[in-house]
Amino acid sequence: MSYELAVVGGGVIGLSVARRAARDGWSVRVHRTATPGASWVGGGMIAPHSEGWPGEEELLRIGMESLRLWHDDFLTGLPDAVVTARESLVVAVDRADAADLATMGEWLAAQGHPVTATRAARDHEPLLAQGIRHGLVADTELAVDNRALLAALTDACEALGVRWAPPVESLDETRDADVTVLANGVDAPTLWPGLDVRPVKGEVLRLRWRKGCMPVPTRVIRARVHGRQVYLVPRPDGVVVGATQYEHGRDTAPTVSGVRDLLDDACEVVPALGEYELAETAAGLRPMTSDNLPIVGRLDERTLVATGHGRSGFLLAPWTAETIAAELTVGVPA
Repeated sequence: MSYELAVVGGGVIGLSVARRAARDGWSVRVHRTATPGASWVGGGMIAPHSEGWPGEEELLRIGMESLRLWHDDFLTGLPDAVVTARESLVVAVDRADAADLATMGEWLAAQGHPVTATRAARDHEPLLAQGIRHGLVADTELAVDNRALLAALTDACEALGVRWAPPVESLDETRDADVTVLANGVDAPTLWPGLDVRPVKGEVLRLRWRKGCMPVPTRVIRARVHGRQVYLVPRPDGVVVGATQYEHGRDTAPTVSGVRDLLDDACEVVPALGEYELAETAAGLRPMTSDNLPIVGRLDERTLVATGHGRSGFLLAPWTAETIAAELTVGVPA
């Protein structure tokens, strides 16, 4: 017998859950909006090492498990072009930034996940500004083209028979399904009040390579710039730069100050980016929780949840899909 699964949310988490469930024989439909969400804006980094920080041991643990799944299985059947980088370089601009980098490296080593330290970061990435020396190399991390991945997961879902449905305003609209998974990010509390999820705004820029400019970096470059963080993620036609972080409710309008800070920091790290075209400014709403850990599991007999991934949605998509798949094997209510 084929059971019916309703997945609410069509971002990277919802699509990953839907694909995994369809592979397991579930009849799946995805309720999604026509408006792009946070997954459309994201940088697409698969980076548990370079995202890590003391106090986030559990997030590192599940992030490393999900990175393994990315390498082992998650990319199977998806186009090779989805992956845009296979290494991360984390660098520091000033002495205080270098001290933070050392703290991060020591903590990763203590957790059993060491990364390679260097005092010659420009040997790894010649496009870096001349004064940048200190860095950490995470050679198993990845980056994906977020929009290409969403398209590839959509195609994979359709090939498995997943159906598309309009968004819902109440769980009553999915009660014809045997099980419902809430994977709609910051909107999950509207369907299940009390979920510890809040929107955190993040601004992201897209810089497009122009003829005569220096080439696009081949790896992810993350930097600490006078206490601020910036990331540069390769794309076939340029670089994604992100990301600010604001508690501004549901405001998704890019601000002058946010765009200026990202451009200033990006060009301080890689001066050649100043010649690129500023092709797009955008902002999305990360679903954050009070402890920075995702909420993935069972809410009641017929309802599961997969939200609260914060800045780690792309990284944790495989782990989330496997966790939900395990819950679905427990049994379907009569």
